[in-house]
Amino acid sequence: MFVEELYLDSIRFEESSLAHYIHHLLTEQKISLDDNISKLDFDQADHQKVAEMIQTNVLGFHKICIYSLKMNPKEFVFIFAANEHEAIQFYIKTFQQTPLNCHEYTLDYQLSRGNDVISFRDMRKEFTIFPAIAMYFKRES
Repeated sequence: MFVEELYLDSIRFEESSLAHYIHHLLTEQKISLDDNISKLDFDQADHQKVAEMIQTNVLGFHKICIYSLKMNPKEFVFIFAANEHEAIQFYIKTFQQTPLNCHEYTLDYQLSRGNDVISFRDMRKEFTIFPAIAMYFKRES
């Protein structure tokens, strides 16, 4: 695997720390995009500088996660939000009640939608404003 592939994956999967470290090493010309990832040596990075880059969000990450909030024993709503607190507050504002629980799911979780399969990561691309309701789920029993 090459540095370019890892860098693009770190951005795609919102691995902020890894992306900022690679960005820093590229900027300092300690590595190139064409290098094999075996050439990555994070000890060559200025850790203080990278910490500041992450803090100021130089690469512009705006991480959005997916949360399952239990409405009642059989019904759930999935909400895209920046964090658990934001998901719960959005739920309370929307439904005027407190959820029974709230759990984060992986964005790579795949589910059926019609005749297709879609991940929450791909579904998130359909939204421009967050927090947002992604879907409802009713458990049959």
